Amino acid sequence: MNQFVARANIDHYLGLLDGGLLPQNRSTITKLLIAEEDKLSHDLEQLEFAENRAANGRLRLNHVRTLLDSFALDTPEREQAGRLLVNLENLQTLLEDFCHRLRAQITSRGP
Repeated sequence: MNQFVARANIDHYLGLLDGGLLPQNRSTITKLLIAEEDKLSHDLEQLEFAENRAANGRLRLNHVRTLLDSFALDTPEREQAGRLLVNLENLQTLLEDFCHRLRAQITSRGP
């Protein structure tokens, strides 16, 4: 049950971080996300969960990069897409770090 709640919280926090948050709120949500990630037991099932979220994040990044390139320079739409891209890149770094931590813990345990 605890893993279900942690996964649900992670998905909720990822959704919040995808949106436009104030910097102080983004920092708080990021800390909550990391705390939920730490609650998950470190096994292959959790690694698969983390890797799926990271793969989805890479798809979102590619979509926003394409979107950014479709807007003319010096337009409000391009600026907004640029801010979204920066937020998603930061979020993707968190997701990739989570995957690396889980992989390292699983590898260190051995067979």
